[in-house]
Amino acid sequence: MRIGELAGLAGVSTRTVRHYHHLGLLPEPERRANGYREYRLRDAFVLARIRRLVELGLSLDEVRDVLADQGDRDLREILAGLDADLARQQEVLAARRARLAALLAEDELHPDSTVSPDIAEVLRGLSGGDASRFAQLDREMLTLAYAGTGPEDQERMTAMLRPLMEPEALARGHELYTRLDEIAHAERGDPRLAVLARDMADHLPPEMTEAMVEHLPDGTRPEHGHWLEALADEMTPAQTEVFRLLVAILKEER
Repeated sequence: MRIGELAGLAGVSTRTVRHYHHLGLLPEPERRANGYREYRLRDAFVLARIRRLVELGLSLDEVRDVLADQGDRDLREILAGLDADLARQQEVLAARRARLAALLAEDELHPDSTVSPDIAEVLRGLSGGDASRFAQLDREMLTLAYAGTGPEDQERMTAMLRPLMEPEALARGHELYTRLDEIAHAERGDPRLAVLARDMADHLPPEMTEAMVEHLPDGTRPEHGHWLEALADEMTPAQTEVFRLLVAILKEER
């Protein structure tokens, strides 16, 4: 049979057959005197087996290993590994669907609804409903920081922010946001900036201070300080000066 007949018999395209030839998965018969390759029924059997293995989820390298070992030992090991991978994927998908179901059940979706319920509650509490413009910026920065970390760091971040949710700390945090809004267009030499930086340093929980200090610019690691530069692009010069003074305080007290 010709290549088109072989491909049709196995339910694949002729391009796929040639690709399998190129990878060495399917032996390529010699050309006959008329210039055409003549395939036999056994070639169709091998091609059909390759297709079945690929449909099960095996990579072409794994298919090659299975074909090289005519017994079923390697195939069983590969299929067992594939089954374990699929089980893990099902767990991840189930968790995602559960999160989506919880989101869809909410009466109103917020910009931070896609993060975990714990951190979403914290972010909404800290921002106080986004009454402050700076609170909204801080909330967006924290959401971005949360999204860029793994599960362990996310749990750590949530734990660090929890102390700021205590009633007294929450009120203090909202006051600091208001003051950051008020000095937005102040001169850099305004004495309120240094006082505000000191009050912000005193407000931060110890674990958060440690985490911030770890990422302060120290001249040895290029990634240090990037968060501060990025934040400065979103703030006024006066607000940037407050954070510069805050960094100086944290570095000095370290």
